[in-house]
Amino acid sequence: MTAQYSSDHTRLPTVPTVGPAVSRSMRLLCDVVNKGLSKETKMSKRSAAITVTNLNSKKSKHWSLGLLESMKDPENIVKKTKQTVVIKDKYPKAKIHYLVLPQDDINSIYKLDKSHIELLEEFGDVYKAIQNETDLPLRAGFHAVPSMQRMHMHIISTDMVSPCLKTKVHWNSFTTKHFRPYADVLEELKEKGCVEKMPLELHKNLMSTELQCNQCPYKPKNMPQLKEHLLTHQK
Repeated sequence: MTAQYSSDHTRLPTVPTVGPAVSRSMRLLCDVVNKGLSKETKMSKRSAAITVTNLNSKKSKHWSLGLLESMKDPENIVKKTKQTVVIKDKYPKAKIHYLVLPQDDINSIYKLDKSHIELLEEFGDVYKAIQNETDLPLRAGFHAVPSMQRMHMHIISTDMVSPCLKTKVHWNSFTTKHFRPYADVLEELKEKGCVEKMPLELHKNLMSTELQCNQCPYKPKNMPQLKEHLLTHQK
């Protein structure tokens, strides 16, 4: 080691010179650290990518898209026509509960125009065919504010006897003006060229409507009473 002096000839502290072996060790240590950091960064990026993929997958499988999957399941399909698919409702609210959907991607009745009149008339033909296949009285119609994506018409028996019928909202969805009869929707489409949306305030009021039997004047206090009463109408 060689002594060094400042400009005023004061001797500076001696700094040891790093030998080749020590320098090589330090470089190796730096390489190991850098490689570790690089690997950790890649793993973090990979984990982030997997997380995003999982989130996107969950998002794409939201329950409101369930009808699209049911349309592809042979076990759920009741019948097909040129423009429609009829499937079983996974959570039926009556002894008979089917959904009629268009083959084409139409989100709701509010996307219909006069070019869809023929399609809606085919919905009516399907309804008549199913009526001829059962002795139970049926109704056909659309929810004014649907919860599922892809336009669908309900064909449902009036008994409303089902373990899946559980809440006041379930009941009022089918027994108030929230349930828009098929014939009314078709007539409106023919006359106006479109189907007008129901005001949200009206929808809210309909969902809170007092319970009443759909087959007699009886007004139960709650859903258990209503469900018990409905059984008295069974033959």
